[in-house]
Amino acid sequence: MRPSRPLTSEVLAAALARAAVRSGLSDAPPAAEISVPHQAGHGDHSSNLALILARAAKKPPRAVAEALVAALELPPDLIEKTEIAGPGFINFTLSREALWHSVQAALTEGLAYGASGGGAAAPVQVEFVSANPTGPVNVVNARAAAVGDALARCLRARGHAVQTEFYVNDMGTQIDLLGRSLRARLEERLGAGPGTIPEGGYPGEYLADAARSFAEAEARSLLDGADDGRIARRAVEEMLGRQRRDLESYGVAFDEWFRQSALYPPGSQAVFEALETLRAAGFVAEREGAQWFLSTRFGDEEDRVLVRGNGEPTYFLADIAYHVNKRRRGFGRVIDIWGPDHHGHIPRMQAAVRALGHEEGWLEILIVQQVNLLREGTVVKMSKRAGEFVTLADLVEEVGVDAARFFFLMRRTDSHLDFDLSLAKMRTVANPVFYVQYGHARIASLVRHAGAAERGPGLLDGAEPGPMVSDAERILMKRIADFPEVVAGAADAREPHRLTGYLRELAADFHVFYERCRVVGEAPPLMRARLALAAAAGATLEAGLSLMGVSAPESM
Repeated sequence: MRPSRPLTSEVLAAALARAAVRSGLSDAPPAAEISVPHQAGHGDHSSNLALILARAAKKPPRAVAEALVAALELPPDLIEKTEIAGPGFINFTLSREALWHSVQAALTEGLAYGASGGGAAAPVQVEFVSANPTGPVNVVNARAAAVGDALARCLRARGHAVQTEFYVNDMGTQIDLLGRSLRARLEERLGAGPGTIPEGGYPGEYLADAARSFAEAEARSLLDGADDGRIARRAVEEMLGRQRRDLESYGVAFDEWFRQSALYPPGSQAVFEALETLRAAGFVAEREGAQWFLSTRFGDEEDRVLVRGNGEPTYFLADIAYHVNKRRRGFGRVIDIWGPDHHGHIPRMQAAVRALGHEEGWLEILIVQQVNLLREGTVVKMSKRAGEFVTLADLVEEVGVDAARFFFLMRRTDSHLDFDLSLAKMRTVANPVFYVQYGHARIASLVRHAGAAERGPGLLDGAEPGPMVSDAERILMKRIADFPEVVAGAADAREPHRLTGYLRELAADFHVFYERCRVVGEAPPLMRARLALAAAAGATLEAGLSLMGVSAPESM
């Protein structure tokens, strides 16, 4: 397999940094940022390094830019033209050879196209969803699942060893109430008691469904025992099983399901060891019988309780112990993806990580914001009794896995999302996921019509870019060449939503190419080149959709 060329932006940045030293403009290689110009005619990549160095060099920016360009050493087949524009921007236009190389890479590497790391990057853990085992996975959890899974896939493509994890909150009052609520549903089913849901319990129909799913012998056995803890544990297992099945049907399978109870005796002393570590570091104080973490020393607005006056550890202390455990497992970076109701917990958690001595940036916390479901412009009330849905399973049944995942990834995670159910079900180009998948299916049809056995490296036989001279062809090649940069940016910035925007642009570029550039019926050299280009666009669409956990149909 022919290896992908290194990312163009990284190659250019490194070359500019070396040129700055070589030309005497800087004693050490400076950080050079590479951007993509918004206006046509400004090249494919641009740098403002000359403007940054001009003040220290005490020279006009254009003069600095000229010195940098004169000292540049670049691969001879990468750049067709280097220009200085405006006050001192350096613009680069990629060569036809570089663009064609990306076409070759897409066809040769297939689903691996876009990967830009060799697996040597620091191991990363991504923890997401972590819904309480007291109910089904809801739509906000579903958004977090799409985001976390896509981010993990992008990080792997970037070269990281990634472990995905679901943190099971299987302790506390909520679990006691879950067990008592299941007891009530079992009593209701068997006519063996009042069947009254406790105050603060879980009256959802899903527990009644769970009670009906038990074999009668098991249901009676649970009720006959006096141990409420046993029912609570069985309720947790039942809900976890349902959550796992719903998530796996959604294409999300976790590497690890870590239980909060694993941090407590009898199996572990992790919670109390974390308390003593903080105490030994001087960050714990006793007030009114409770143990407090002095988080204000790290900028938090108030100190936080670790152990209540009755000796009960708080959830916060368990969370600290959980992150100590993550560190001990050797993760070089930890990414937590939390729901909108946890935004206020970020300062205290970051304070705890700093108090434990972890380096700044070891823990990253992303917030996935609220989802509003819309049908024909009207907000859907999330009420089961009203016949509307609230769960991941119901959403998938309504719109399908592909539309759900694609729509959840169309906006930044920290932005509220309006999910248009009516649009998600449309089988027209107005539906973004349909539009992208239709582009892939159209390419597959074109390859079949051309008589090719399959879309792959074989299409490169005898194909050369020379016959292709139109703007539509170059634009499509450039878009394909951008894909590794997009994947790297999505991983590095923790922004998997970049994939949806890119794929929509790639599909649009292909459709323009298809309308303007005939493939089948042209002279053989031009037909071979255009067919290879179209097939490379299809391979890139499939690779991008795969990173999002969305299918790439061959026909629609």
